[in-house]
Amino acid sequence: MKKKKRYPTALTIAGSDSGGCAGIQADLKTFSSLGVFSTSVITAITAQNTNEVRAVEILSPPIIKKQSETVFDDIIVDVVKTGMLPSVEIIKLVASLIDKYNPPAVIVDPVMVATSGARLASTSIVSAFSKYLFSRITLITPNLPEAEALSGIQINSEKDIHTAANILLSQGCPAVLIKGGHSQSPDSTDILFRANKEPVRFSIPRIDSCNLHGTGCTFSSAIAAYIALGYSLEDAIRLAKNYISSAIKAGQNITTGKGYGPVNHFFEPQSLKIKRYDD
Repeated sequence: MKKKKRYPTALTIAGSDSGGCAGIQADLKTFSSLGVFSTSVITAITAQNTNEVRAVEILSPPIIKKQSETVFDDIIVDVVKTGMLPSVEIIKLVASLIDKYNPPAVIVDPVMVATSGARLASTSIVSAFSKYLFSRITLITPNLPEAEALSGIQINSEKDIHTAANILLSQGCPAVLIKGGHSQSPDSTDILFRANKEPVRFSIPRIDSCNLHGTGCTFSSAIAAYIALGYSLEDAIRLAKNYISSAIKAGQNITTGKGYGPVNHFFEPQSLKIKRYDD
C-alpha cells in the first residue's frame, strides 16, 4: 500500500465576522498560522467591527448542511472546531454531521457573547448543547459567562468553577476547559476537567491589552490545530495557551478600529505541515 502525503486539516463551523477579528476569520488565521490546512462552514453572517455587532443573519440549515457535506465528502478532516451555532436546529444538524462523518476530534467553543459584550446567540440553545452535542465531542471551551449559561449557576469563585464543570461533565461532556480570561486575577488561568481525573491548570501572566477581540475563537482554534497536528489534548491546550499569549503580546500596541482590536495571529507563521497516510 502506497503512502500518500496530505496536509493536516481542520474544519471550522462558525459565524463570519466582517471586522476580521473573531469567528471564521480568526479560526482560519489561527489554523493557517500553525501550519494546518483550513476549511470552513459558515453558520451566520454578522455585521460586526471592533466596537459592536450591528446585525446577525443566520444561514439556513440546508446550506449549512451542503457546505459541510461538500467538505467532508472530498477532504480528510482531522478535527472539527465549532463556534457560533445560533439555533437549536443548527446544533442538531451539527450533531447529525458528527454521527455521519465521525471526525477524530471535535472542539466546541460555545460562542454566546462577543468581547464587546454583545450577545450572539439566544440562551434557548443551552439545553440543545447538552442534549445533542456534549456526548459527541472531545472538548468544550466555555469562558466564565458561557460556563454560567451552560451550567445554570453563578460563578463567583474557583469552587463555583469546579461545580459548573462537574455539571457539564455529568451531562455528558468528556472534557471541559473553563477559561479564566474574564476573571480579575493577575494570572489568566484555564482549568481542564475530565471525569475521574484531577483538574489540570494552565496559567500565564495576564497581558494588559485592549486588543482581545476574538481571543476565545483563537484559543479554541489553536487547540484544534495542535490536535490536528497529532498532539494529545493536554499538550494541545498547553501549546495553544502559549500561542494565544504570544499573539496577544504581539498585537497589544497596535490600533485596529476604535474598539477591541484583534490579536496578532501571524507573529510566527508556520508553513503548511505534511502528513503521510495510506492510499
